[in-house]
Amino acid sequence: MADRLEALLDRFPVSARLFHSGPLHGSRDFARAGDGGQLHLVRRGSITVIRDGAPVVVIATPSVLLAPRPLGLRLIAEPESGADLASAHLGFDGGSANPMASALPDVLCLPLADIHGASEVLALLFEEAFNERCGRHALVDRLFEVVLIQILRQLMESGRIHGGLLAGLAHPRLRNALVAMHETPARDWSLDALAESAGMSRSAFAGTFRDTVGCTPGHYLQGWRIGLAQQGLRRGRALKVIASDVGYGSEAALSRAFKAQVGASPRDWRTLAVRDRSPQASKRTPVPK
Repeated sequence: MADRLEALLDRFPVSARLFHSGPLHGSRDFARAGDGGQLHLVRRGSITVIRDGAPVVVIATPSVLLAPRPLGLRLIAEPESGADLASAHLGFDGGSANPMASALPDVLCLPLADIHGASEVLALLFEEAFNERCGRHALVDRLFEVVLIQILRQLMESGRIHGGLLAGLAHPRLRNALVAMHETPARDWSLDALAESAGMSRSAFAGTFRDTVGCTPGHYLQGWRIGLAQQGLRRGRALKVIASDVGYGSEAALSRAFKAQVGASPRDWRTLAVRDRSPQASKRTPVPK
């Protein structure tokens, strides 16, 4: 079976950085400026999660709380008994264009016991996060990244996510077509070729893909290619090289598809992306509450 996560993680890696470990008493606001997310691991205690415009969530057992996009969260623990918490900022390469970040719900809460095979990793993560040892941050950051991969695995294998990329990757046939597009985006993919990779008829594949992923195979492929093009632009690669790598025969063809998908030309988009990453822009960005 094709590895459903390898191409995604190779092309759009995820990083984690520990920013809180220890007890939580009372209320604390957790927010992230920019395009990152948060991953909270509750080892002990009860926590109430509040965010604007959403139902209150009460975590009563050891759990993971994942917010893959910028979001203000207020976590409330009992003032006296408190809760033990390890938290990391998540950096999704590509920001909002990262397919994993966009495929996940705004907030996901999952009992730690439900994450298959994660008990030993979690035990080591908590042991390191709650003790002052040399190399602690570097080790815990890597362990958070491992836990995130295990969460993604669990979501696909349990069928918890209905619709979108993760639902497609959970499908026993569609996953093969998605992995094929992820691994070789420059190939001149036809609907027949994608259906063949999934082991389905053309009509069955097209209908199942649309019903499961939420768009046509052609629309998904274009979005994947444009996401890769954005990544190349952020890294300063030449537009001609990017066009060849992502399956467009010329700069003009890529520019037309890019503008149709994003609403701006590649050069205009790159100018805005570079400006938004500048230190001056970072200083102007308010921290959401």
